[in-house]
Amino acid sequence: MKLLRLGPPGAETPAILGENGTAYALSDLTADIDGAFLASGIDRARAALAEGTLPVIETEGLRIGAPVARPGKVVCVGLNYRDHAEETGAAVPERPVVFMKDPSTVVGPYDQVLIPRGSVKTDWEVELAVVIGRQARYLASPADSIRHIAGFTISNDVSEREFQLEYSAQWDLGKSCETFNPMGPWLVTPDEVGDPQALGLRLAVNGETRQNGDTKNMIFEVAHLVWYLSQYMVLRPGDVINTGTPAGVALGLPGTPYLRDGDVVELSIDGLGTQRQSLSNA
Repeated sequence: MKLLRLGPPGAETPAILGENGTAYALSDLTADIDGAFLASGIDRARAALAEGTLPVIETEGLRIGAPVARPGKVVCVGLNYRDHAEETGAAVPERPVVFMKDPSTVVGPYDQVLIPRGSVKTDWEVELAVVIGRQARYLASPADSIRHIAGFTISNDVSEREFQLEYSAQWDLGKSCETFNPMGPWLVTPDEVGDPQALGLRLAVNGETRQNGDTKNMIFEVAHLVWYLSQYMVLRPGDVINTGTPAGVALGLPGTPYLRDGDVVELSIDGLGTQRQSLSNA
């Protein structure tokens, strides 16, 4: 099942995408696709779709918002692909590298991304994002993780490398600039995604392929990450985990230009749709 949010920022309509590509409004079931809905409403939405009781939405010209409203937190995992660690000159981590990203960075998959003032190293990162649907606290093993996942979506973990690596001992400055986490277009439930460790990830800048990876090459798999994080923080419905990016970022490609005003970034992950953002100066 594919969940999405349609309409202008702050006034999106929660919806479900049928197999025929038709969008159906979930407004009678929930005010939004948020933590409360993800914790208890997905089965109700699936039943309503099967019963044919949901009103159709005319989608032409409608903006697609991020598929999750107001994430409580965005937890990111760095250097989670061996080839990405190698291209940046970092050691392959023995434990997940964890940092946080301001949840207000989350925008729609086709929204404009703003290059921060003073930026010279704004970079791209296509990532598989995990959305929590059930509270995860001290999970006993990675095998328990899947029961706590509402679904999967695409994140572009946009990063300003100078802010991230040269201005602070922490990464947050370069990760939390406004618009730095386009997400979507859909939240796809686990039953439809299948094996999250068998998904191709791709990203192009101005039509030129920069990243072409596969989640099978993660150092720490999705189930391990959810279990691991639950040992140190409570994961709540609506929280998002960005699981890392494969090789091909500007930081790891000497001579490759960083993003500039007017550039266009296109991303896709198998079964999760596509994104497209244009860049402009803040």
